[in-house]
Amino acid sequence: MAAAALVLGAAGTGGWFYGELSGNIRGAGVGDALGDDRPRTVGGGTNILVIGSDSRAGLGGSYGGELATTQSDTLMLVHLSGSGEWATVVSFPRDSWVRIPACARGDGTTSTPHDFKINAAFAIGGATGDTAKAAACAIRTVERNAGVRVDHFVIVDFRGFTGMVNALDGVEVCPRRPIHDRKARLDLPAGCRTVRDREALGYVRARYSMGDGTDLGRIGRQQEFVRAVLAKAGSRLYDPESLYRFLDSATRSLTTDPGLAGLKPLYELASEVRDVPADRIAFLTVPNHPRARDVPGDTANVVWHEPAAGELFAALGQDREMTRDQLKKAAGRPAPATDSVPVTVLNGTDTPGRARELAGRLGALGFRVIATGNAPAPAGRSTLTYPEGLAAGARALATHLPGLDPAPAAGAASGAVTLTIGPDLPDLTG
Repeated sequence: MAAAALVLGAAGTGGWFYGELSGNIRGAGVGDALGDDRPRTVGGGTNILVIGSDSRAGLGGSYGGELATTQSDTLMLVHLSGSGEWATVVSFPRDSWVRIPACARGDGTTSTPHDFKINAAFAIGGATGDTAKAAACAIRTVERNAGVRVDHFVIVDFRGFTGMVNALDGVEVCPRRPIHDRKARLDLPAGCRTVRDREALGYVRARYSMGDGTDLGRIGRQQEFVRAVLAKAGSRLYDPESLYRFLDSATRSLTTDPGLAGLKPLYELASEVRDVPADRIAFLTVPNHPRARDVPGDTANVVWHEPAAGELFAALGQDREMTRDQLKKAAGRPAPATDSVPVTVLNGTDTPGRARELAGRLGALGFRVIATGNAPAPAGRSTLTYPEGLAAGARALATHLPGLDPAPAAGAASGAVTLTIGPDLPDLTG
């Protein structure tokens, strides 16, 4: 995120090294790997998926070289409003238990849809080192579970992170207690000190020795560190040497979609970010609760808390601002019990048995399917409608069908939420 934002503010100030820095940025096309069954664009604005790759390339095997696969250490969705007046940065806990759809691998094979933690998607697509396939699988996973279309992506690796921090002569952190984290290879005393190189990387990656030991505490620390990097970079950009070292490290660490692969498009994007008032940029985390609440014994993962998570994603998809207070209020509202939601499933495709198949899966999730059958006419797309009094139930069902927006039923009330299956029906999550 820091790299994407700061190539950024200063990219237009040094035309003499423009070509060299622009050439550092790697472009990766993902269009063919995303498929046609993507969320529809409903509102305005731009969504950028920022992926912090835990690749150790360029670190000489000195930091966690034993890692067998590359995963997304950090995953954020940055939404820039169509009006340019506000922005939202949403962090996805890396331990989010989600549905990972079928993804194309670099070796020509395709993975099988399954449930697992969200950060594994990047590794599945990139199993052979193909960055484009890795990004595509991460995007597909976010789109299928959040129901929000991703317009661009930016990948930042470990090497670029440490290079940027070092170019700033380090960043000050102030832990209240000593930190001893073997996995993050970090040993810091309490109090303020300037960290750089491996210490900086360890600080933003430390997890088990700090706070509650979960990824949620690390997300907050990473967001604070990003703010510190941005603030210090802004104060140092008057120095041409520091500016060049910072931008050189930043651009060498970046892989983007072709639409952002260059200083010019990144600078234009940065100009939009720079014009957003600081108090209108919300840093949020997807509402969640321990998966152990649903699956006793699983203390390692979290599931997204509904209906708050669904309301957050709906706001992004419709280009509506969501503040921290609004999200907190939404998180306090319980979702209706699934067994209280009557559902009718209709098959609008030419594939026999789709309604019965989906009804079985909905039943396994606790929904009360009262009828199945064929739609009166072929459905060009899937729909989810509800009669008066069942809006909350429809939203609860929609959380398992990313990208499907509930709508009031036209005409007479049916007494049930009606799901009509079209050829675009997204994978069922949960």
